[in-house]
Amino acid sequence: MSCQYKLPAWAAGITATIFPFTAMAQEGSLDQRINETVAPISNVIAGAIFYSVPIAGNDFPLIVGWLVIAAAIFTLYFGFVQFRKFGHAIALVKGDYSHPDDAGEVSHFQALATALSGTVGLGNIAGVAVAVSIGGPGATFWMILAGLMGMASKFTECTLGVKYRNEYPDGRVSGGPMYYLSKGLAEKGKPGLGKALAILFSICCIGGAVGGGNMFQANQAFQQVVNVTGGENSFLAGSGWLFGLIMAVIVGSVIIGGIKSIAKVTEKIVPFMAVIYVTAGLVIIISNIGMVGQAFSDIFVGAFTGAGVAGGVVGALIQGFKRAAFSNEAGIGSAAIAHSAVRTKEPVTEGYVALLEPFIDTVVICTMTALVITISGELNSGLTGVELTSAAFASAFTWFPLVLALAVVLFAFSTMLSWSYYGLKAWTYLVGEGKGKEIIFKLFFCLCVIVGASMSLGPVIDFSDSMIFAMAIPNVIGLYLLMSVVRGEVNQYWAKIERGEIRKVDKSATAEAET
Repeated sequence: MSCQYKLPAWAAGITATIFPFTAMAQEGSLDQRINETVAPISNVIAGAIFYSVPIAGNDFPLIVGWLVIAAAIFTLYFGFVQFRKFGHAIALVKGDYSHPDDAGEVSHFQALATALSGTVGLGNIAGVAVAVSIGGPGATFWMILAGLMGMASKFTECTLGVKYRNEYPDGRVSGGPMYYLSKGLAEKGKPGLGKALAILFSICCIGGAVGGGNMFQANQAFQQVVNVTGGENSFLAGSGWLFGLIMAVIVGSVIIGGIKSIAKVTEKIVPFMAVIYVTAGLVIIISNIGMVGQAFSDIFVGAFTGAGVAGGVVGALIQGFKRAAFSNEAGIGSAAIAHSAVRTKEPVTEGYVALLEPFIDTVVICTMTALVITISGELNSGLTGVELTSAAFASAFTWFPLVLALAVVLFAFSTMLSWSYYGLKAWTYLVGEGKGKEIIFKLFFCLCVIVGASMSLGPVIDFSDSMIFAMAIPNVIGLYLLMSVVRGEVNQYWAKIERGEIRKVDKSATAEAET
């Protein structure tokens, strides 16, 4: 099998594929000059990170294989923890084991909401449509499977994030892959390797935060608002800087307050977004209940026959795995940064909470999108990306494109909040802690919101996407070397529960004591 070193169309033009209006740069404009300057560098880096091999007529990016294989290994190593401890994870999110005097800044639920706000977004709306339009309904099956396995990756990285976090006298904490790579591998007698991997991760995280986690989000939010308010005739057309300025002020007002402020906002926005989107999907599914059985049949049969799909079974598998990896970011390491801020004495508790992320993001929301597209009859309409998802929902609700525009803005806003925190923690790891150093990054992040809304920075976004997935290389290496540490934490935690040292909190007694 020959390997072709090239930037796949889905990687190089992913924003143009999902959102065609991102490529509307004018000849000789500033953003086009930036594109022409950055493109050669971006193509080389993205070509390396998204290096693909042709399999059955499909480009299979090795970085996706890297993430899926890791998820399978962690699933087996921890004895299918995502299924055995799912109920315990729910109990932790409900606060059944939470103690307010534990070190940390946010609750289990707030940490989960913050991390989810960084993953639930445009990929769930548009990316799934791309996957099923190319890989057919069968891609949904493989997407679900990859999402289920990814739950074990999130469990592993978020347990380590809490175990090796830094706790400061003022109550703040800093954690994530950069800390467990440096501190954890130092314990293993590999301090040089750990430090090098931590620095590489931090650099890539900053690049991903200001690009894919910021400028891309601002750009898509602006373009979608313009699209539903008259397109070229919209009162906002040509005023991206104004939209970006307003967004920057709102984002800045939240992120200046730190993770506690971010968590208070995301714990409200994420459930609100999910309820609106899932409710609309359920209404369509219930109103077409007679077609659901056939839809699931198409998904299952298509997964193993690949009928009518380029590449057959392999094509459906690749598209499903690709979408799951790009949607829930299991193995990327980003979520471990948010989860490290949780209030807990037991690192493994946050690992259990974190395994819910891929389930909510991929198994529930992505599958909902795929089901609606399948039963709507729009799959063979020739549409793709957000246009396909919008048409599928509009088949039942003519007003849904307006709701979709609201969802895109909220998704973009919440994603920017989460990635501002990820980028900040990577920044402070490299330059040191301190309010002055934090303010510098936060101001720069807000400036990038304005730039992102004002320009069509295709190659810049391709570069930042590459940075996000480059984070998986040092992170997964560290997870392999430290997964025995996680097993030790698991054994210790359940031994404490058996001895009665850890028990459920009596909430009624706590409430009486407070009154």
